[in-house]
Amino acid sequence: MATLDPGKDTNKVPDGAPKVDLKKTLDTFRAPRGAFRVVEVPTFRYLMVDGHGDPNTSPAYASALASLYPVAYAMKFASRRVLGRDYVVPPLEGLWWAEDMAAFTTARDKSRWHWTMMVMVPEWVGRDLFDAAVHRVATTKAPDRLADVRLEELSEGLCVQTLHTGSFDDEAGVLERMHREFLPSHGLRLAGTHHEIYFSDPRRTAPAKLRTLLRQPVAPAHR
Repeated sequence: MATLDPGKDTNKVPDGAPKVDLKKTLDTFRAPRGAFRVVEVPTFRYLMVDGHGDPNTSPAYASALASLYPVAYAMKFASRRVLGRDYVVPPLEGLWWAEDMAAFTTARDKSRWHWTMMVMVPEWVGRDLFDAAVHRVATTKAPDRLADVRLEELSEGLCVQTLHTGSFDDEAGVLERMHREFLPSHGLRLAGTHHEIYFSDPRRTAPAKLRTLLRQPVAPAHR
């Protein structure tokens, strides 16, 4: 579950327009450490790439990120240039699942994991800028999985989330408490795909200090 540094934006914002940072302005990026929060997550749009296998060793995972980020930054630059609206590219996110979720929450058998890696897109950036960004990336050095990058909405609704500080492998205990203790005690059940948001770059951050938002879509248990 590593992030990829696509480089820094050194260009000036037209007319001094402020740069929007969605992870600071959206309430859904907030979660307590060591506790669980119930939150209603609205529909958001994301750049997405799917894959399977261990994110630490799978070439498909590295290739997915290498295709996702150029499009994300091309869209950011197009938004600034065409619309006069600049923003910080949001953090990497991932949906994770397995045919047997014990492979994710307890056994941590990463070879059996499926994933969708994502980067959120601001609501004012339309599909026309996505299409133009893909075309622009294709005319330079097109990444291997450029054709697999898509723009899609995700509606999660009612969710439980928490901020995990520590290594990715230490998430298992947190998820066990969420699934087996918090959800039943609050009349909730699992109702969607496990979702992670990465606030740290593991190449520059010690494992014990990694900050990851863990999110689980839920529904009332009686339904």
